[in-house]
Amino acid sequence: MLEVTLPGVPAELDGLRIAHMSDFHLGVPSRGRRAVREAVGWVSARRPDLVCITGDLVSRRSGMRDLELLLEGLGPCLVVLGNHDFADSRDPFSQRVDPETLARIDGVTLLTDRSITVTVRGRRAQIIGVDPRTYARREAHPDLLIDESVDLRILLCHFPGIVRRIPAAFHLILAGHYHGGQIVVPYPGGKLRLAHLRARDVEGLYEYGLTRLHVSPGLGTTFVPFRLFSRPEVTELVVRST
Repeated sequence: MLEVTLPGVPAELDGLRIAHMSDFHLGVPSRGRRAVREAVGWVSARRPDLVCITGDLVSRRSGMRDLELLLEGLGPCLVVLGNHDFADSRDPFSQRVDPETLARIDGVTLLTDRSITVTVRGRRAQIIGVDPRTYARREAHPDLLIDESVDLRILLCHFPGIVRRIPAAFHLILAGHYHGGQIVVPYPGGKLRLAHLRARDVEGLYEYGLTRLHVSPGLGTTFVPFRLFSRPEVTELVVRST
């Protein structure tokens, strides 16, 4: 559990629980498959107010059946895709998936440069999702979809860098992508993240003005089928109002 204070959020939303998962990378031999299965079971048992998944769900199309079964068992969830879902990676064996197939899974709301407004605890929350293809082309403008009348604005984007491309108009941004470094060498006073040596905002909670960014370490792996000093994680965020 990770508490996150969101300035401007009404008191009725204090204690709102949001489950955040990312980077399943199903379809390849990896310990990640078990981590995803256990994370989905944990979230189902916790019954949070919102379930958000921020991309890179499969690395091979063979992972789609696993994904369908897991998401159907999970219940209602808000989903965006990542670069691996469109085979946009350095992995020469990566395979593109059909977003329409994913969108037809029971309980899945796929947000590709669009938004949805839901009522939680008697208040209106708007969730906007970024398509990784428009992000890559620097054409993503989720701030243009904002409804100023809602009580809580959440942005889902696979890439943490979105926070530096848009105005600080969201209360909360959820992202993934970096796997917490995946292969990490600790040293006194820090960590050497071999998979992303120069990356910013690799994992955890960050403040950008009034916006809070949470970057999930994710659950799966790429290139090598294991992690080193970078544990897989599903995060339950608990909103605190001010």
